[in-house]
Amino acid sequence: MTSPDTARGPDEADLPPALMLASFEGWNDAGNAASQALEILADEWDAEIVHEFDPEDYHDFQVARPQIATDDDGNRILTWPSTTVSVITTPVSGRTVVLVRGSEPSMRWRSYCAELLDQAKRLDVGTVVCVGALLADVPHSRPIPVQVTSEDPRVRALLAVEGSDYEGPVGIVGVLAHTAHLAGLHSMSVWAAVPHYVAQPPSPKATLALLTALEEVLGEPVPVGDLAEDARAWQHGVDELALEDPEVADYVRQLEQAKDTAELPEASGEAIAREFERYLRRREKGPGGPGTTG
Repeated sequence: MTSPDTARGPDEADLPPALMLASFEGWNDAGNAASQALEILADEWDAEIVHEFDPEDYHDFQVARPQIATDDDGNRILTWPSTTVSVITTPVSGRTVVLVRGSEPSMRWRSYCAELLDQAKRLDVGTVVCVGALLADVPHSRPIPVQVTSEDPRVRALLAVEGSDYEGPVGIVGVLAHTAHLAGLHSMSVWAAVPHYVAQPPSPKATLALLTALEEVLGEPVPVGDLAEDARAWQHGVDELALEDPEVADYVRQLEQAKDTAELPEASGEAIAREFERYLRRREKGPGGPGTTG
C-alpha cells in the first residue's frame, strides 16, 4: 500500500506531490506512540522546520503549560506548547514529506486546521496522513494492531482501505483528516492500538508498528534504529510485571486467546506477500539500510 499520489504512477522524472504526516501529543496519542514515530523520522531524515504556529492562538496554558529547563550552557529556557511544520526528503525516491508535530490545540480547531492546510497548499501536499494511537483491549504479547482508514472514496478504492464506522467524540486527528478531505486533498488515518493496561509512555512496540505501516504508505524503508530491540525489551518487561499479578496474567491470557481466535486468517497469502515486499525493499536498500522492523 502506497500513498494515493505515489500509486498514480507518475513519470520517473516527476515526483508526486508531497505527503503530509501529522501527529499530536495528547488525547490522540496513547503511549506517545504516534509522536515518537514522527520524531524518529524527523531525526533520522534531518527535518528542517519551515513553519511554527503561534501558541497564543491555539493553546490554553493552564491546560498545556509551558516547560522551563536549563540548557547545556546553563541558560534557563522556556518552551511553549506549539506545532511545527517541517520538511524531509526521503532517501530512496527523493519525495518530499511534510511532518506536522505538536500538542493537540486547546481551542480554535477550525482556524488551526485552516492554517495547517494553508501550509499544505504552499508545500504542494497531495495527501494528508493523520497518525494516532488509542488505548484498546489488546494483549502486549501479540503484534500491535494498526488500522488504516479513510472517508475519501478515492483512497478507499485505490488502496483497498476501510472506511471508519466510528461515531462519537474525536480529537484533532479526526478533525484534520475530515477537513483535508473536504478541502479536496487525499486523506487517510493510521491508528495503532496500545494495550490499555500499559498505557504509560513510551510504547516502542506501538511506535514500531506505526512506522511499519508508514513504510507501506511511503513505499520505501523507514529508519527504526534500535526500536525493534526496545520493543522486545518492553514486551519482556511487561511479561515480568504481568507474572507478578495473577489477575493481570489471567486477563492477558484471555486477551491472547481472543486475539488468536479472531486473527487466524491473518496467516493469509496477502499478509505473507506484504511482509515479503517489505523484506525486498530493505534488501534493495543494502547493508547501510535501517535494518529490520521485526
